[in-house]
Amino acid sequence: MKFLNIPKTLRFATATGAYQVEGAWNVSDKGVSMWDNVIHSKPENVVDRTTADVACDSYHQYKRDVEMLVELGVEYYRFSIAWSRLLPTGFSNIISEDGSNYYNNLINELIKNNIKPMVTLHHWDLPYVFEKMGGWTNEAVIDYFEEYARVVFELYGDRVKEWITFNEPQVLCLFDVFAVDSGFASETLVSGVSDYLCLHHSIKAHARVYHLYNNTFKPTQKGKLGTAPYTVWGESVSDSEEDIANAEKLMQFFVGWYTHPIYSDEGDYPPIVRKVIDENSARQGFKVSRLPRFTPEEVKYIRGTFDFMGFNFYTAVVPNTDRLDPKKAPSFENDLGFSMLQKDEWELSLITWLRVYPQGFRKITNWMVKQYGNHEIYILENGFATKRGLNDDNRIKYYTEYLTSLLEAIDDGCNITLYTAWTLMDNFEWTLGYLNPMGFYEVDFDSPNKTRVPRKSAKFYRQLIETRKLKVAD
Repeated sequence: MKFLNIPKTLRFATATGAYQVEGAWNVSDKGVSMWDNVIHSKPENVVDRTTADVACDSYHQYKRDVEMLVELGVEYYRFSIAWSRLLPTGFSNIISEDGSNYYNNLINELIKNNIKPMVTLHHWDLPYVFEKMGGWTNEAVIDYFEEYARVVFELYGDRVKEWITFNEPQVLCLFDVFAVDSGFASETLVSGVSDYLCLHHSIKAHARVYHLYNNTFKPTQKGKLGTAPYTVWGESVSDSEEDIANAEKLMQFFVGWYTHPIYSDEGDYPPIVRKVIDENSARQGFKVSRLPRFTPEEVKYIRGTFDFMGFNFYTAVVPNTDRLDPKKAPSFENDLGFSMLQKDEWELSLITWLRVYPQGFRKITNWMVKQYGNHEIYILENGFATKRGLNDDNRIKYYTEYLTSLLEAIDDGCNITLYTAWTLMDNFEWTLGYLNPMGFYEVDFDSPNKTRVPRKSAKFYRQLIETRKLKVAD
């Protein structure tokens, strides 16, 4: 065995999402989120027919959560605020006293224990009132999101210095494309039309909140704000020019679609995304492109709206060699021109989409730097699903291999300063329910206090942080 040294500049974190851990779905005056609605109206859409009504009960067990963070030795805890808990009606004219107290108590408990809070404003749980209005396909929601963000900054910005606007907006807007009849919470997605509108508005909303924070709050609060796009590595199936071009096209469609308007020097959508969707729209008889346009003023307004270049990363995909007909019905997949696959030789986790390809971590980071420049990089999610039980050696193997790849990216010159492991504890994994544990801590969901017990991987992560050395095979 040998040890790799971890640079002092790399900080460590772990993360959760409000809907996945808080529970207390109808406590006090909390409003209904779009996930509350779909889980209760269509219980069959969750594989194990469970709900997040109680989940990990972090609403009541937050002090134990902070104890776990202390046990891990992390410097940061990334969590999200439930919009409908803080603003029960969704609108900023009514602020929940109980909801605001909950997040105040959590933030204060973190700070008391020398853990820095990192807050995500929107981790998929849109208030249901806005879902009924069309969700993120309705441009009016941008205004409501800005006002929600203003309330959050006013309440917590004196203590929170790291902000994230959206978690994985591409997944939020695209999920139905990859999981037909999945039961994902949005009821407004029409592939190839409303998914583009959804992301278009989320990009504008991110920029709006960035400028709100930058102009109004940052001068006194001195924090940073960014976003957390979902990324995959698009691996070419061969060394041929065509296959390499298709892998790059995949990256521009799936990643650059969100990151290019924000992170690139020129702004706007990637040229290939614009060209392909415009041409396909014309072939299909549309008078205007299905991909909305930013005005020149909006391009400038959106470009550079980040204080760190954040992204989540788990796995890689390859383009399917079977090409799709772009003249068929509009869809993201038909615009891309092929479906995405994963190689059978890549180790499979409990989650079908999460195959292990650690080399992709180094590759995606270098791709982001090549595309957008060597900004400060925050890795905001990375993790692995295993069976229940405390001896999760395969999770440790995953983290070891991916962190080795991350350290190689740092050696390449990539300015990675934060690594966030997903997740602190087992939680409600959306339509997969509780069948795919991803936590450092195993949660006994049948116990009254949702007892949390550290897995072997928790000890691995603590030792990694304490020693700043990664043990790897020779």
